[in-house]
Amino acid sequence: MLGMGVSRGARERHREDLRGLLGDPAAVRAHLAAGSGLPGPRSNLELLGAFADVAPVDLVLALADDADECLRCCGTDGVGRLVLEAAAGDRGPLTALLRARAADESWRVREAAAMALQRIGDAEPGTLRALVAAWVADPDPLVRRAAVAGVCEPRLLRDPATAASALDACASATASLAALPAEGRRAPDVRTLRQALGYCWSVAVAGAPAAGLPRFAALRASDDPDVAWVVRENEKKTRLRRLLAPRAE
Repeated sequence: MLGMGVSRGARERHREDLRGLLGDPAAVRAHLAAGSGLPGPRSNLELLGAFADVAPVDLVLALADDADECLRCCGTDGVGRLVLEAAAGDRGPLTALLRARAADESWRVREAAAMALQRIGDAEPGTLRALVAAWVADPDPLVRRAAVAGVCEPRLLRDPATAASALDACASATASLAALPAEGRRAPDVRTLRQALGYCWSVAVAGAPAAGLPRFAALRASDDPDVAWVVRENEKKTRLRRLLAPRAE
């Protein structure tokens, strides 16, 4: 996931820089754009996360709806923090905004929405689980994709309840894929969901092997071509190969 490999020291330095600019939204925008790393193969996740850590509410919301892809990523991750800071009764509009960004036309923004879910999960695992359960039943395959990508993060799966949630989300999303008619599976958004399932199962099973291995074994028995593809892709992952090897002996 995008949130992996972020340097804590670099992030703190970016937070310090941003704190000195927060009184001037135009300067913040220029700073984010200049340091984004885009266009390029990797966006500056340290800067993105630092903005999400410290930006004021109005700027987070403005950037979450900005036309610029980089700025929209920054704002989207920041919405995850706003969810945590809001009272329970005031979270609906914020989670609705995250859901919209989970279906964004930009894959980078969709990744930022998954990162926002993970930010929520770090602090409030129960809130993450509730969002994942709702999103994985969403009619939009991109929202379902964000649900599984968000919860299938190894650090979150140290919590047994979240590990169980990840398995449930993968199973539900896979069933939704298998339920589609053949012509519906060629849609790009459905292919994006399938691609996510091609690695998320391995993360979920590794997070809860006792429960996950039997569920994955049931997938291996499926004759559905897309489910078979998901199985093959996950079997390539080292984390899953290590778990399957003893059973193969």
